[in-house]
Amino acid sequence: MAAPPGRVLVDLDGDVLANCARFLGARDVASLAMACRPLRAAAYCDAVWYRLFRERWPFQHLPRGALGLRELYIHRHTEVHQMKFADPISAIYYPNPAVVTPSHLMLDRNYIWLSQGPMARRLRVDCPEIELVETYRSHSARITCMRLFPLIDTPLFRGDSQTNEKALVTSSADRTVRVCWKGHSRCFKGHSGPVTALSDKLLGDGEFKILASGGEDCTVRLWSMSLRGKNHPLISTFHGHEKTLSLLSVAWHKPSLLVSCSKDSKVKVWDTKAPPSSGSSSCVGSTHLGTNGAPIAVKCHDSLCYIAAGSEVTAIDLRTMKKASVLALRDHRILSCEMLPSEWLICTGIKDKALLWDIRMLQEPPNTVAELHSDDRVTFLHLDPYKVITGAPSDGQVHVWETRTGHLVNTLSCGEPAKSVGISTLSAMAVDGCRIAMVGSSLELDMVHYRDFLMSSIPISLPGNSKEVSKFWGAQQYSDDEDDNDDDDNEEQDYEHVWLVE
Repeated sequence: MAAPPGRVLVDLDGDVLANCARFLGARDVASLAMACRPLRAAAYCDAVWYRLFRERWPFQHLPRGALGLRELYIHRHTEVHQMKFADPISAIYYPNPAVVTPSHLMLDRNYIWLSQGPMARRLRVDCPEIELVETYRSHSARITCMRLFPLIDTPLFRGDSQTNEKALVTSSADRTVRVCWKGHSRCFKGHSGPVTALSDKLLGDGEFKILASGGEDCTVRLWSMSLRGKNHPLISTFHGHEKTLSLLSVAWHKPSLLVSCSKDSKVKVWDTKAPPSSGSSSCVGSTHLGTNGAPIAVKCHDSLCYIAAGSEVTAIDLRTMKKASVLALRDHRILSCEMLPSEWLICTGIKDKALLWDIRMLQEPPNTVAELHSDDRVTFLHLDPYKVITGAPSDGQVHVWETRTGHLVNTLSCGEPAKSVGISTLSAMAVDGCRIAMVGSSLELDMVHYRDFLMSSIPISLPGNSKEVSKFWGAQQYSDDEDDNDDDDNEEQDYEHVWLVE
């Protein structure tokens, strides 16, 4: 007797597929839509996006006369991440004025991490309050670098209940590296001078992870992050640089390769899987940037490594160690740089503006996508698919620009509106999706100002830029009484590229 013909997922009724899609998150639904036409039709169902919209924004009214709910969700998601609103949830924290101004600011879920001299602090955001949760006083000198890594990849991990936790890793001028989590700490000693750099990711793609550090002793050191290396964490020491290490980055295409940059603009690539006794023979590539400035930013993507130094951003092919391209700003020294190679974008901050570049269009001379003007040196930058955020130390505020158009969409002050005159300096900035934290400083006090735009509803209106106000989220247009129509018949239309970055 012949076996019955097999059935596949797309053989199910469209209503059944749509019902299954209702149990997925937004990013999974977006992935489902790229599989095939039947699954795309299920993923575009209004019932699916109505649930996603209500889960994300339970109190947000649906606009009257809107298009499909998927388009509505994408539009809302985009504008929230572009911070195009005037009413974010806000919280302010005043650090101890007797300690140095906070720096090395980081955001992790509802926590803010910052350093003050030799101390690291963790703040919990519970708007409108910010509460000091922990203070780490492990170092005896200034903290030079901070990173957050999954706790499960560190020697402090103890059980499944900690799977989603992050561990803090700090380097210091006291020649040590510390791994900290909730009162627990592990110290790595071995450098003979101040530690100046930590790798942006952990090396290795298996169970055992490795941390890399570099210092003023011109060495790169590898540290075991497993419990097996508890008593002897130092794995290898790489020699070859002649100046202080400034940046360390893990290769994107091969996570056992480490890129190191020193202040004399020399770049080396190390094979961290080489035998520990091989020393300098672990170096598998070397080049010189040929610029007159120290590297200030590095980003690896595919087999390329982008390095900003002096007045140039150089792309190096890590397979050949040859320069793939050079973005030269000629007479302008780069003060800050953010890179988004997956979207072919680089943003450079110079003395009076930030320049946004499409690295697919590099010419001689290169053309900018947008010029983002500033009243002072742009030393603070953030770049993601939705927005560019620029900040100058003397401004006491940051500017938010659309990535695609370069239009100014918001300006955010470091201080409270009633006291913003007293805040004169922007000292640090951290951005995570639709959240931003800034440190403002004055002669009288320091302030950490946190904003979350996720639940915002009042569109921002900038002077002379009223056309930027959202037509979907304007006042007096909210109603839940009307259902939106979903045009499922037009399957041949072009579907835009959508980012659903949480």
